[in-house]
Amino acid sequence: AFIHSTGICELSKIAGSFSHEPGPATNPEAVYFSALPGGNRNTNGSFNNLGTNGNWWSSTENSSTNAWNRNMNHNNGNVNRNNNNKTNGFSLRCVRDLKCKGIFQSACRLGCDFAPQAAAPNKNSFNMQLDLFDIPAKESRNNLLTDLFSAYYLARKNKRNTINQLRFELDHEHHLLDLYDEIVQRRYRPKKGICFMVHKPVKREIFAADFRDRVIHHLIYNYIAPLFEKSFINDSYSCRKGKSTHYAIKRMDHFIRSCSDNYSTDCYILKLDIKGYFMSMDRKLLFETVKSRLFKHKNTLDFDLPMVMYLLEQIIFNDPVSNCFVKGKRSDWQGLPNSKSLFHAPPGKGLPIGNLTSQLFGNVYLNVFDHYIKRELGIRYYGRYVDDFVLIHHDKHFLMGLIPEIADFLSGQLQLQLHPGKIYLQHYSKGLPYLGSVIKPHRVYVARRIKGNLYQAIEKHNAIARDHKPTADEQAAFISSMNSYLGIMKHYKTYKMRKGLVFKNLSAWWWNIIRAAGYKLVLRRRLLATQNFGLFANQ
Repeated sequence: AFIHSTGICELSKIAGSFSHEPGPATNPEAVYFSALPGGNRNTNGSFNNLGTNGNWWSSTENSSTNAWNRNMNHNNGNVNRNNNNKTNGFSLRCVRDLKCKGIFQSACRLGCDFAPQAAAPNKNSFNMQLDLFDIPAKESRNNLLTDLFSAYYLARKNKRNTINQLRFELDHEHHLLDLYDEIVQRRYRPKKGICFMVHKPVKREIFAADFRDRVIHHLIYNYIAPLFEKSFINDSYSCRKGKSTHYAIKRMDHFIRSCSDNYSTDCYILKLDIKGYFMSMDRKLLFETVKSRLFKHKNTLDFDLPMVMYLLEQIIFNDPVSNCFVKGKRSDWQGLPNSKSLFHAPPGKGLPIGNLTSQLFGNVYLNVFDHYIKRELGIRYYGRYVDDFVLIHHDKHFLMGLIPEIADFLSGQLQLQLHPGKIYLQHYSKGLPYLGSVIKPHRVYVARRIKGNLYQAIEKHNAIARDHKPTADEQAAFISSMNSYLGIMKHYKTYKMRKGLVFKNLSAWWWNIIRAAGYKLVLRRRLLATQNFGLFANQ
């Protein structure tokens, strides 16, 4: 059952607090809300008051050991203000600071259901209550604030130790409420990001968005990705659940087997690449593509379409070049083609590599091309990972004839160009270099680049061991680095390669503190003597 309370919310003289006094049901400034009586956990670990009493922590301390909380009981409509020891287990609620605008501007926005005066709420009375708090009805009905919290928890995965995330997390409730207000009032604008270069696996220019903008990216993705997912072909692999690089490689291997009738007849592989894909995407064309799809299904959407369109416009048309901090030196950009840098992109072109939304938009932008290949050209064996796509057919001359047709479609429909230096057309027996692997008949090898990177990583950590005794952090970094490469290589025929690289090149000092467990390396002190040595088991 819910605890129901009715009253007038007034600003208290004590900063950061409010009082709750009963008011007549006819008072237009009355606050109506409900809350679940979750009880509490005591300092000794026992639980009580479940179903009859509710306690919610505030963000205000009373002392170093105590903090203020709000309390409600099932048998009255009062909201009490108490202070208790922080070791108590109370519920959490998210509130916005009360600011004087007339009598008040807002109140509890999460963990409470604002209800109208009547027992059976109607649309008009519900909207009246929302107007009272300056909360637009549609956003509230669609749980925007709840969705922002969900997006935040997704955005912080694997980012818990970054400075940007930690700064946001220190007061994340306040930051998320600010984002809520900016979205509702249409004041949201992306903040400055960070631009830097990465050199592995290949040289790329990365724009890392501010953490608050990452939350917005996840919010947008959660809203629109399921709708676009239905329109994608099965063999569009990037940034899709269950469609990893390993899945793409397995599909290509399957296509070659099928087209060649299990390697008994001829078939040919055509691999093509788009020149500077992310830097060449037309933002206006992308926006219209997304808009068209969303408006086509506007009657079935479960989110506020105008709000999402507003956010999409802010993200797609944001120019990160004019709104970023550059991390690094000018020399870091030497050797990077202009077609791979946003700093050299034509006006109205290009999306930043590094944003979740850019990965989704990469699939959206080429979705029409995927259907063109499958439906109009009739290519059965086709797959695409971002801008790297493969066509497999038994007729070599047929594939050769498709190259100008594909180039014309990309140029005319999407304003993109094929990369003239990355056209690969070979018999299947020559192998297919694809996504860090080489697919050959009956086997899949890891690419030389990954082998070289593993060797460099071993040499780097050997140099550390020769210079000084590695610290705990350096040991953890070593384990993480080695296992990342071994984890990739276990998917391919790499028994001799793993055995040779690790046993022949890894310093003896590291073998003093590590042992093999399955396909991983672990520190000896964390292993039992009975654990097996399966790292180099033949496949």
